[in-house]
Amino acid sequence: MIGKIKGELVEIDGNLGLIMTSGGVFYQVYLTPSILKNYKKKIEVEVYTYLQVREDALVLFGFESKAEYDFFKLLLGVSGVGPKTAFSIISFSRIDDITEAVKKNSTDYFSRIPGLGKKTALKIILELSEKLDAEFKLEKMYLSEDDKTVVDALVSLGFKSNEAKKILGQLPNKISIENKIKEAIRLATNPKN
Repeated sequence: MIGKIKGELVEIDGNLGLIMTSGGVFYQVYLTPSILKNYKKKIEVEVYTYLQVREDALVLFGFESKAEYDFFKLLLGVSGVGPKTAFSIISFSRIDDITEAVKKNSTDYFSRIPGLGKKTALKIILELSEKLDAEFKLEKMYLSEDDKTVVDALVSLGFKSNEAKKILGQLPNKISIENKIKEAIRLATNPKN
């Protein structure tokens, strides 16, 4: 498996780049616009890669960040979404925008992506909403017991769990639970102060 390639981007043709490694090996890699926009002759690049093995070809897809690569793999888990479609979605969207579109059930957002039909958009929203929800719940496990108490207190006061976690991130660590809750309420009611 080819997980990452580092080398010079010596040539591009559309969204297909030719990367030469220090060992003199040239790899053809489909690259996202975020990589291509910085293209200058013989620029040094380091890309995360996904290798698609087909009957008639081996195809490499390259990503600027681990987050893009991970989200690409998440999209591959949606039934009916192959590497080409997943790559298109990553190429034409920011991860935050995709996540927001899933949360808002916005089929219109996905319909603007070339080659993506309404049926596939619905599948993406349905399946990703379940997967993303599971990921958000996993974050809860990394909270300390004190932090969980603060989040629970804020939720009981009517805040949404995600809002409570954002507020928690703004609080100093070395204060008592009681003071954290007071400070969290102050931040939530006076966000600019």
